Amino acid sequence: MDGPLLVLDPLDDAPLGARLVDGVRRGILGGLLAPGDPVPSTRALAAELGVSRSSVVAAYEQLAGEGYLELRQGAPTRVARLVVEPEASAPSPRPSTSRTAATTPPSTERAEHRIDLLPGSPSTSRIDERAWRSAWRRAAAAPIPRLSPPPTGLAGLREEIADHLRQARGVSCSSDDVVVTAGTSEALALLGGALLELARERRELDRRSTPTVAVEHPGYPSARRLLERRGLAIAPLPVDADGLDLDALRRMPRPPEAVMVTPSHQYPLGGRLPVASRLELIDWARAHGTLIIEDDYDSEFRHLGAPLPALASLDRLGAASGLSGDERSAERTVLVGSFSKVLTPWLRLGYLVLPGDPALRAAVLRIRADEPCPVPGPAQEAMRAFLASGALRRHIAATRRDYAHRRRMVQAVLGDLPGAPLSGLDGGLHAVIRFDDTEASAAIVARLADEGVGVAPLADYSAVPDELPGGIVFGYAGVGDAQLGEGLERIRSVLLDALDPTAAGG
Repeated sequence: MDGPLLVLDPLDDAPLGARLVDGVRRGILGGLLAPGDPVPSTRALAAELGVSRSSVVAAYEQLAGEGYLELRQGAPTRVARLVVEPEASAPSPRPSTSRTAATTPPSTERAEHRIDLLPGSPSTSRIDERAWRSAWRRAAAAPIPRLSPPPTGLAGLREEIADHLRQARGVSCSSDDVVVTAGTSEALALLGGALLELARERRELDRRSTPTVAVEHPGYPSARRLLERRGLAIAPLPVDADGLDLDALRRMPRPPEAVMVTPSHQYPLGGRLPVASRLELIDWARAHGTLIIEDDYDSEFRHLGAPLPALASLDRLGAASGLSGDERSAERTVLVGSFSKVLTPWLRLGYLVLPGDPALRAAVLRIRADEPCPVPGPAQEAMRAFLASGALRRHIAATRRDYAHRRRMVQAVLGDLPGAPLSGLDGGLHAVIRFDDTEASAAIVARLADEGVGVAPLADYSAVPDELPGGIVFGYAGVGDAQLGEGLERIRSVLLDALDPTAAGG
């Protein structure tokens, strides 16, 4: 690079941070720096401009959030590859792959979208790579054991997970309560097997009686399919603005063996179950012997309103029925979590936090004795070290700021669409746009795909085949601001054209 990256105009009365961001952005867009080029260090640029280093750090962080810079711990900050317009895009250098759904891995299907806004992807740009690499080096340098990892997971990792949950979610648990799993899917499979074991013990599993799990409608589709493959019956229950409709649960002819809920951020509509309803659910579950499966999938990212206590926390405190701490056998809530949303789904590492119910714990341990923990020992040790370093807490704090900023972008572009309300934004990493025309959903999704933008139809989340809500679901966390901004504008244009053709040009 010849010459300075930017020059600050002393007569410009705009805030210093805004001038720094605008100046670097203009330098990149003007071709002063090419994708992959390093930019001056924050210390060097601050000294050159005569400003505080903290101002430059804040500017670089904002530019990274917008997709202009790549921040990597322990490596130079570089110019990111900006979104390329379709007419200027070059042929992909990657080997060609089949586009047939039967033979194409899901990751390849996602990669085909130039702007991938399919829900479920977090940002990995903030991961502390120095701590990440250090954790894996430590795991690789450890002595190679001759035995398999413990059935419920390495003790050190379970201790770190328990500590993380105490700090992040206020769930007071011990390492003995934690079971390490290969993500949420394997956790649910383990619980499904335990429910079947318990039913056999009670001699209730016959042609007329199969264990039933009540699920939210709409809700998490792969979880429903997984439980059905394990031989459990699924009973869809409607949700309202707050989440699961408890009256519908109470009206069931027979109490289900389990109810699966997403109380902190209903998936996908975004409702939040009030504390009073959480206590009612716990009381009802205790009275009927029903297990509550609490999927706490992205509760670390609350954007509006104070976080509410997890069901598992309330259950353990005995808040619902006034139980004392030594009566844990009455607990009915098992918390399911993973690091897929807070870190990366590439890791495939999750956990269960079991209640005090001795029968459930015994059933889970019996299954683990026959089906050992599928998470490799080195991965468990690496995650233990990463958690112990505090890197995950720092990562969550940084990405929470990024996601709050991107949430504001979503609201600014899509918050005023006529007849298509925006929702699901109080927390998490995705949003929902609902509209009355169910048949238009598939056409809108297909048209956006043609324009290179990947979103999902809300109908995919329906648990009732003949009740297909109209709308789309999209994520906003896994891409930078430049791509997100273009994707949002394309969503707005397509929706205006599809739902109100007269407004498309307005």
